[in-house]
Amino acid sequence: QVQLVESGGGLVQAGGSLRLSCAASGRTFSPYPMGWFRQAQGKEREFVAFISRTGFSKYYADSVKGRFTVSRDNAKNTASLQMNSLKPEDTAVYYCAASKTATINLPAAISEYDYWGLGTQVTVSS
Repeated sequence: QVQLVESGGGLVQAGGSLRLSCAASGRTFSPYPMGWFRQAQGKEREFVAFISRTGFSKYYADSVKGRFTVSRDNAKNTASLQMNSLKPEDTAVYYCAASKTATINLPAAISEYDYWGLGTQVTVSS
């Protein structure tokens, strides 16, 4: 079993930056592909970013491409999401997720992930 805990959320003005972290405990998460998702109030959870188990492969939603950067440190059992040039439409609860499958085919699919954190709120004011 893996436990994931997100941190780093908060209130920021449009154009600002935040860095989210995801700390894993329990079984080591280093073999696991990781994803970041977000859910705005009244909307469905949506894919934000993906990073493979080695960190070599990364994918982003079109809405955040060029502004967000995903990374991981397997030695520290952490993953991060650097968010720059934030917009009010980025406001949401952000979740990190891990898959226990070494290689996943659809990194944007919620169903590919087995472990989820409880989320951290990001609010971007205009």
